[in-house]
Amino acid sequence: MFTRRQFTMTAAALAAPFVLPHRGLAEASEAQWDAWDAEVTPPNYDPEFSNPWGLHPRFLPRRVQANPRLRAGDIHVDAVARYLYHVQNDGTAMRYGVAIGRDDLYQPGTFTIGRKARWPQWTPTETMIARNPEYAEFAGGMPGGPENPLGARALYLYVGSRDTYLRIHGTPQPWSVGHRASSGCVRMVMAHIITLYDQVEVGARAYLYPA
Repeated sequence: MFTRRQFTMTAAALAAPFVLPHRGLAEASEAQWDAWDAEVTPPNYDPEFSNPWGLHPRFLPRRVQANPRLRAGDIHVDAVARYLYHVQNDGTAMRYGVAIGRDDLYQPGTFTIGRKARWPQWTPTETMIARNPEYAEFAGGMPGGPENPLGARALYLYVGSRDTYLRIHGTPQPWSVGHRASSGCVRMVMAHIITLYDQVEVGARAYLYPA
């Protein structure tokens, strides 16, 4: 799957507890979630060809051959090529384009998907607010929705039972995919993570390799 080198695991992953999806500050209905899903999904969506975001074609979803030693269900993020791979049961992997943390904010490591959320709320950390004072107005949290920085879905990265505050999530800024743009998280096009979200189980491992 990774043609330039074979990755080395950076840390041992520990089991994380199952946590139910979170509705956010404002209780949104399933119907509202469905409406938002439709809003961020292109008409007649075809993952391999739909590209209203103007992405480089290599960042569109592709099924590729996986390294046979990789465990089905796990996620691997190649921070150099800006790819996320989700390993399948048949020896293949689904590959997606991503954005990673800008400057020195990207944090490689081995994590567990400790929680999943559909249209989650976003709450900036104190560090993020110190770095970006304009985030202060959202210190109490920003409800889910199409303009929310976490987008349509979020996979929460844990080490053991500890939330690292790192996420794999959708973004209302799809043009950032392929670049170093986030505050440390891994960003995906919303339509892409909607598909990925349904296939990833809580407890799966996520390997974020050095950039």
